[in-house]
Amino acid sequence: MKTPWDWQPGQASQIEQAVSLLRLEGADTRRFLHGQTSATIETAPAGAWIPSCSISPTARMRALVEVLLDPSESAPSDSSEITKPGAWLVIHGIPPEAAAGVRQSLERVLFPADQVHLGALETANLITPVGPGTAELPAGPKGAWQTLEAGAGWLLGHQVLLRQGSVAPAWLAERALLSAPDHERWRIQQAIPAAPGELTDDTNPFELGLAERVSLNKGCYVGQETLAKLSTYDGVKQQLRRWSWTSRTGEQAGEPPAALTPGTTLYTRDAPGDGTSRAGVISSSLELGDGTWIGLALVRKQALGQPVLQAGDGPRPATLLLS
Repeated sequence: MKTPWDWQPGQASQIEQAVSLLRLEGADTRRFLHGQTSATIETAPAGAWIPSCSISPTARMRALVEVLLDPSESAPSDSSEITKPGAWLVIHGIPPEAAAGVRQSLERVLFPADQVHLGALETANLITPVGPGTAELPAGPKGAWQTLEAGAGWLLGHQVLLRQGSVAPAWLAERALLSAPDHERWRIQQAIPAAPGELTDDTNPFELGLAERVSLNKGCYVGQETLAKLSTYDGVKQQLRRWSWTSRTGEQAGEPPAALTPGTTLYTRDAPGDGTSRAGVISSSLELGDGTWIGLALVRKQALGQPVLQAGDGPRPATLLLS
């Protein structure tokens, strides 16, 4: 049976996402990032690409980050301008203008004795190839990043990180740019959290399906105590889920109940709106144009076993199919 989640671009395509780059240099760079992000950094090998999270002291999400450790502790990573060992921090999932808050949170905890220098934020593009032929494209080695020719950027798996003003490789430039709605459809289909719906100061990595970006045994780091308690005592109160809704016969396509907008409360099907069956909240939604809508929702723990939830408590609530 075909579902909204079977979609793939019909031609070789690429997704372009604006991200921010922050250069950290100095002998204490590894130790500093180890204590300020959720993944293990200090013992990772040189040249490692480490998916992680930037979180608050109470383990609330600030942004998704990728840590790119220099390939050598004694040599520059890819530019004659770099003379000290360090790392690149790729900040994404939030608008580039919001990345300043992540940099500020790092600057706030730097001590004069720390041998770490924070550079200025740079704008970059993270390009993700999708659709036919993606598996055959060049890719960086697993768990590591690879420099593109002429220092234009880096390979992160099949993704390409391009610095501002750099030209994409020919094998990537030939792929069509995916439209904004199709980009959002791909993001929702992959259940990738993003601001403003999912990456907020009300969510933590475990709620957003980001456990692989979290280390629970690397020692003390910002937010570690809260994350350890959540893991030990099964304290995660909600989880991110996909949902879909299709108009019934006789309803005009593209005109769902107003309740399909982000921020709408979800209820269990038996007693919507009675004050006792609140089941979650819609965080993202997208109209597909054929009478179908898809989206993401933060669903309460007690409702995770429900196959369907109702959106809103009006006279005609929409029934959402969870995935």
